Amino acid sequence: MIPQQNDLELRRATTSDAGGIWQLLEQAIEKRKQEGSNQWQDGYPNPNVVAADIEKGYGYVCTDEAGAVIGYTALIFDGEPAYEALEGKWLTNRRYAVIHRLATATGQKAVKGLGTQIMTAVETVCRQQGVFSIKADTNFDNAGMLRVFEKLGYIYCGEVYFRGAARKAFEKKLDTE
Repeated sequence: MIPQQNDLELRRATTSDAGGIWQLLEQAIEKRKQEGSNQWQDGYPNPNVVAADIEKGYGYVCTDEAGAVIGYTALIFDGEPAYEALEGKWLTNRRYAVIHRLATATGQKAVKGLGTQIMTAVETVCRQQGVFSIKADTNFDNAGMLRVFEKLGYIYCGEVYFRGAARKAFEKKLDTE
């Protein structure tokens, strides 16, 4: 069972969600551009990435009460090769989940705090899978995502590189060890 908060539901994405997911990502790409960021301005992500996420079971959508896709993330339990070359130190060396491509609706469909809600729901999914560590990264200038990481207790661990650019890497341990 994937958690539901308020009237919002986080569930695995299906091929019928691909169009709505791509619309969200296009909004996010445009927002990053308007903010003066180079993040997501190089043709990534794209509809092929969305299709691969869905095919591999990585894609999760958040829907509103009408069933419209208002949030998306890729939740990956297969590791992330780029994280092996971290310039820094991870908190743990155990199995982990990876969060990539978090995007939420803007405009009329925007829900305040939705990114935080999705990240919290992802923690529940990870615990249900027996995974107690989440690793993620973001661009240095992605203030919204950096706030979410801080709010939810993610710890800065160093830098990773994607497509030639450095990104801030974070980890959160889900247990109390």
